[in-house]
Amino acid sequence: MSISLPRCFFWILLFGFGLLASPATAQKQLADATSTPASSTTRFAPNVKPALHIPKREGPIEIDGVLDEAAWQQAAHARNFSETFPDDQMKPPIDVSVYVTYDDHHFYVAYQIKDDPNAIRANLSDRDQIWNDDYSGILLDTNGDGQEVYFIAANPIGIQGDTRISRGNEDLSFNLVYESEGQLTEDGYQIEMAIPFRSLRFPQRDVQEWEATFWITHPRDSRNTYSWAAMDRDNPCMSCQFGALNGMRGVESGKNLEILPSITGAQSGALRDFDNPNSAFDNNRINVDPSLDLKYGISSDLTADLTINPDYSQIEADAAQVDVNTTFALSFPERRPFFQEGSDLFRTPIDIVYTRSINNPIAAGKLTGRFGSTNVAYIGARDNTSPLLLPFEESSALVSVGKSISNLVRVQHNFPDNSYIGALATDRRLEDGGAGSTLGVDGTFRFLTNYQLEGHFVASRTEEPDAPALSDGLDYTFDDGNHTAALDGETFGGHALYASFERDARHWNFDFDYWETSPTFRADNGFVTQNNYRAFIAYQGYTFYTDNISFINRIRPFVSARREWNFDAVRKDESINTGVSFSMIRQTQFWTEYTLRRERFQDIDFDDLREWEIGLESQLSEKIGLGTELELGRDIARNLDAPETGNSLEFSAWGTLRPTQRLKLQPSFTYAELSDRGSNDNFFRGYIARIRTDYQFTRRFFLRTVVQYNDFAERLDVDPLFTYRINPFTVFHVGSTHTFDSYPGQLRGEDRFLQQTQRQFFFKFQYLIRT
Repeated sequence: MSISLPRCFFWILLFGFGLLASPATAQKQLADATSTPASSTTRFAPNVKPALHIPKREGPIEIDGVLDEAAWQQAAHARNFSETFPDDQMKPPIDVSVYVTYDDHHFYVAYQIKDDPNAIRANLSDRDQIWNDDYSGILLDTNGDGQEVYFIAANPIGIQGDTRISRGNEDLSFNLVYESEGQLTEDGYQIEMAIPFRSLRFPQRDVQEWEATFWITHPRDSRNTYSWAAMDRDNPCMSCQFGALNGMRGVESGKNLEILPSITGAQSGALRDFDNPNSAFDNNRINVDPSLDLKYGISSDLTADLTINPDYSQIEADAAQVDVNTTFALSFPERRPFFQEGSDLFRTPIDIVYTRSINNPIAAGKLTGRFGSTNVAYIGARDNTSPLLLPFEESSALVSVGKSISNLVRVQHNFPDNSYIGALATDRRLEDGGAGSTLGVDGTFRFLTNYQLEGHFVASRTEEPDAPALSDGLDYTFDDGNHTAALDGETFGGHALYASFERDARHWNFDFDYWETSPTFRADNGFVTQNNYRAFIAYQGYTFYTDNISFINRIRPFVSARREWNFDAVRKDESINTGVSFSMIRQTQFWTEYTLRRERFQDIDFDDLREWEIGLESQLSEKIGLGTELELGRDIARNLDAPETGNSLEFSAWGTLRPTQRLKLQPSFTYAELSDRGSNDNFFRGYIARIRTDYQFTRRFFLRTVVQYNDFAERLDVDPLFTYRINPFTVFHVGSTHTFDSYPGQLRGEDRFLQQTQRQFFFKFQYLIRT
């Protein structure tokens, strides 16, 4: 079945402009289902941009979860919270009080929640694992422009969780040092926090004026959330609706020196001959390596970081991904604290910074600062083993190019309403010759509350190393035959472009995007897997809030269309996609969508591609959360000598199980197959099964074990890890990794057998010293 995309785009644009011409009509059709009765609105008035004057504390405060000190009686009192989900600006079903005070060194917050103690969810877990519990926290914008927001929280027994939100992206890896304790009470729970001012960054002023709201998450039938500052669903800028905290005098942001020494030891072993499972197992000597991280607050506006001989071994194992039918490289999340902190500044629409491209640095340095409304950041690193990602029109290649020096520079000027303009430059120089550089400018402009323009333009210059042996097998050309894929010393430039016009509102949303990467564009420090690429994507969606349907909170139908072509104007891919999602009680999400697509791959037109997807995810109870997704359709078997269409199936299931307050199990399973449409013979089929088990002995001490079997690679990995964590940075790890490969049974007279082929035992101890 072929698709006429111009007609698809016509109907999408017609749908969009029809809504634009008569939004009042659409709103009126939903009035009975979504409006709040007048009697309700007269009974309750939420806080719209409230203000709170913070007094300095009088008398001591002990962080123990008990609000019995006199200092709390004189503290500022935030009340009159309103619901943000599932209801809109309504009075919560629980009573919430928040108390705030400060002294010369700490910002203090206490939460007092009146609720049924038998229904409160509070599990003993590692920090940052509280997000399915009840928890209370503060969303804090110390600069007042919405560009960087701290979220500092704890669950009812004081387990911490913190993130940082930048331009709508939440960094779950962010950590800061603070104290917290909580206690369950006869009528709810209480939490106390002491946040050191030196853990925060804020302007140097005689009197601080911060933007903030206090946030309560109350998971029951729905994932109810409540805010001190009322949130309007029709305003996508959450930070623009914060209240004000003022009156704090004579406090200063951190200028302290932080020293983080660590020592790592490891002993590894492997089969002498991987082709012979009966060969001897060679054990290497124990290696012990010290490393040192330094952080110094040059001023309240500028911070310097340095790491020497860092140990960047993986404490947390990456989850395997199905890659048997893709021709492009796969990305994995950054887990290294040095690169995680401040990473939001280097995040741009086109991924020209992917810090895992700095693979094994000998040393690295970083500067981050804010001067008024302008952010600056710099990363420099000397890398021992540098990967190089080579993007092409229908595939990408990954090669290792040895030692390199990388420099990344970012400048961003912020405007009100989450608007900004920025510039980002990257440069990597290879020790054995060759270099890659990019220079780009990007920005976001929000206007009329719900509308936003985004853009990003990047120019690149590539000097290939003259080392064809590194790219053995890349024997083709690109850019109309002007360049070879091999690394043979060529020099060329390229560009990439992104532009977007979006609407984000309570009901009607749209997004029109344009992307292009020229045939000669590369981002050596980034993650750009494809070039010679142009695409236009149109999306329209509508959200219905169903207050009169007891088990459904909202319904979101959508339609989108996409067209891709190369720089020779050859159509590569076009599709139309439509679907609907439902948000329901018990934190349940149901979604289904259908896609019709045609693609040109390796000069062959595949006109009958399609996919149907259906998924369901639910937090059935405090102890059980499950999800599943099924995808059926027709896809291309890409890795054949002569690609052809096959019947595709992919099934995924995942869950979180809490048999006890201390034990958490997270199983997952993915099955994928692609079969011949005529004979039903498989082009490929297999599965990846994984389970992570966490057992929390105490608040600081826990065991994590990951067991993963990859049927595609016929490999089993077992990774146990003991951790003792005093704070986010003072931590002791001891663990091991074990890899078992599958071998033909005739070698031992069995069907098949698993043999351990690699093994490592390791420990790591690091201790934070603050002066």
